[in-house]
Amino acid sequence: MTRPRRHVLPRLGLPRLGIGLVLLPALASGQALAQVSVPAPQSGPGLPIPFASLPPPPPAVGLPLLQGQVSCPALQQRLQANLGAASAAWSVSVADARGRLLAEVNGLQPRVPASNQKLVSTAFALDRLGPDYRLSTRLWQLPDGSYRLTGEGDPDLALPQLQRFAKLALGSGGSSGTSSGPVRLELAEESRQDWWPRGWHPADRTYAYGAPITRLAVTSNAIHDAVMNPPSRLQTLLQRSVDQQGGRAQLTLVSARSPLPGDAVLLHVEPSAPMHNLLSLANSESHNFTAEVLMRQAAGSWDLQQAQRSTQQWLMAQSLPLQGVRIADGSGLDRANRLTSRFLVALLMRMDQHPYGRNYLASMAVAGQRGTLRNLYTGSTLQGRFYGKTGTLTGVRSISGVLLTTDGPRYVSAIANGAGSPNTVIGQVLRSVQETNLCPS
Repeated sequence: MTRPRRHVLPRLGLPRLGIGLVLLPALASGQALAQVSVPAPQSGPGLPIPFASLPPPPPAVGLPLLQGQVSCPALQQRLQANLGAASAAWSVSVADARGRLLAEVNGLQPRVPASNQKLVSTAFALDRLGPDYRLSTRLWQLPDGSYRLTGEGDPDLALPQLQRFAKLALGSGGSSGTSSGPVRLELAEESRQDWWPRGWHPADRTYAYGAPITRLAVTSNAIHDAVMNPPSRLQTLLQRSVDQQGGRAQLTLVSARSPLPGDAVLLHVEPSAPMHNLLSLANSESHNFTAEVLMRQAAGSWDLQQAQRSTQQWLMAQSLPLQGVRIADGSGLDRANRLTSRFLVALLMRMDQHPYGRNYLASMAVAGQRGTLRNLYTGSTLQGRFYGKTGTLTGVRSISGVLLTTDGPRYVSAIANGAGSPNTVIGQVLRSVQETNLCPS
């Protein structure tokens, strides 16, 4: 059995700088992803009259909706030629910034999307939480003098942060000399049955890409492979940090669902990298753990079923074509996920118009330059022009993103379930879409 691509990140545990943003070229369609700054109105001699004296502005124009009919026969024929006899295994949709559905093959056929699922969870998180949001790991002092460590799944949580928490719990001097007994420290964590989405195959759970999803996850619960008992590892590392500082500690596990006492005192917060860096980790590097955490945080619940419902409700509010769409997890490792290529194209177009659209686009891999696309299309006309999300599972290959062309952005989604030579076909599809002369404005 071929395993999904393993994403073991050397950056985890290193200084918390995150992944930087990509500098984006101006889009030819009027810079749809850029926000235009309007200067404040002024009045006085020789200056424009105040806005108050002008007629009221016209009603706001709604966001463009994806059309349901193919409008570019030449590109349609080209895509069908690209897919050839294997077209039944493919779903491909292409649209432009005006909402024209330029070409489509099986666009409403629900398919297993693999990591293209991350385009959903990251869009949801960016909209709900904003580009500057940070996951937090917090140390609290409880009324009885004990302490509690709570977390939100920071993927970069590592030993230096644990050492600071241990020192603070022991006292400002890092010594146990101020207390006759050990420091009592509670670790708030999810129960074991909630560590993995139920649809993840048991074999995948042993690899780094299938690491358990927990709130206090040192180096994303992965070393070379998955850490199978994260709370045990956390206790070991914290106990070692306490011992090194000459103190004693009594560590216990409590449910993360248990509310904090109303008079608990927050002593210290360790923030994660900001949201736009977390998005890059999820999309550009296809980090499953981060995508799962972002979906839960955006939903305001670590109950996966509630997070699924919240994601679905958000999608409904975006006026997207949801026929056949099913949300099973945030990363795409669950094979119960179902997306259509038309849905993904509509989502990309919607996020193009979003106030945080540039953050969304900048989080993606870049053809020939960055992330999971760094080694693809190098030296071709696609290099540096396609911003996308890849997806790979056994029998599944998907890619969706934004292709910058001389006639503005093209939104492209291609999902193959059971196709042969999918990488070759995807390259052909992208090059066909790049030929803007096939679809005159």
